[in-house]
Amino acid sequence: MGEPATREAVDVGPLPAGQHPGPMRLGVIDIGSNTVHLLVVDAHRGGQPQPAASVRVPLRLVELLEADGSLGPEGEQALTTCVLDMRQQADALGVHDLAAFATSALRDASNGEEVLARVKGATGVAVGTLSGEEEARLTFLAVRRWFGWSAGRLLALDIGGGSLEIGAGLHEDPEVVASLPLGASRLTRDWLTDADPPRRSELTELRRYVRAQIAPVVGTIYHLGEPTRAVATSKTFRSLARIAGAEPYSRGPFTRRVLRRDDLADVLARLSRMPAAERVTLPGVSPSRAGQLLAGAVVAAEALDLFSVEEAEICPWALREGVILRRLDWLTAT
Repeated sequence: MGEPATREAVDVGPLPAGQHPGPMRLGVIDIGSNTVHLLVVDAHRGGQPQPAASVRVPLRLVELLEADGSLGPEGEQALTTCVLDMRQQADALGVHDLAAFATSALRDASNGEEVLARVKGATGVAVGTLSGEEEARLTFLAVRRWFGWSAGRLLALDIGGGSLEIGAGLHEDPEVVASLPLGASRLTRDWLTDADPPRRSELTELRRYVRAQIAPVVGTIYHLGEPTRAVATSKTFRSLARIAGAEPYSRGPFTRRVLRRDDLADVLARLSRMPAAERVTLPGVSPSRAGQLLAGAVVAAEALDLFSVEEAEICPWALREGVILRRLDWLTAT
């Protein structure tokens, strides 16, 4: 079998001006710390992208990193197989334009660039690496487009596997962005490994660490003006909101869902008393996320407290949608 044709990596700059294409089927492969996700949408200029397909593989790359911070042969093979399968599915679905990007796990891996070069050779998919600040900007773009200009000054929070992204501002491009090493998987691995459920002393130390990381960002954001609306994205926030009583996601993306700070404090206290195996019995908690949910709840609780957020609205769009929206803007640029 010959080598597959190469799909070029998504560029970070605008494409040359040209004729506006009609409806397009766009795809994005998101290689995160926990999950590799293929999202396919049908989109056109001025219209809301409509989901056509969604495929998730819980690869958990962050757990496949070696002690020296590199991704070993086993992890590389698993990633290559997954990306090739997703490319084939995208081709079968008739995707016109496929973008692929990697976030924290491969961004931080000591051999990330070499691994992605080999993945490109084996699959034909060129994978770009997003910086933490780029993640925050693209997530903020998705949040802004979802809520619109009437939302005013936005504060957007996104807890991933490896990092916490924060964005704030009045426009589509946030005025302040920050990416902090406060991902749910990362903190679970580094701070909550001795006991299940963790000892109170472990949680106390983790909360101090999280607060120390977030606190410097708070003053920078409030110096610009108090946010009109706080928004939370990501699976961690969605799961916490669901435990706190938010409507199930089977009700669709247009159902309003919020996470209140007082309710989150109760959820955190509840999670801290439960072993990971019991968390899967809670609404909205998948087996693949149960182990890291407590650390994610700590980050969420400290963020809402430090930013004085009484209520965060859950946004169904996040980083993947931000990449698609930016790509659609470029493809239809005049």
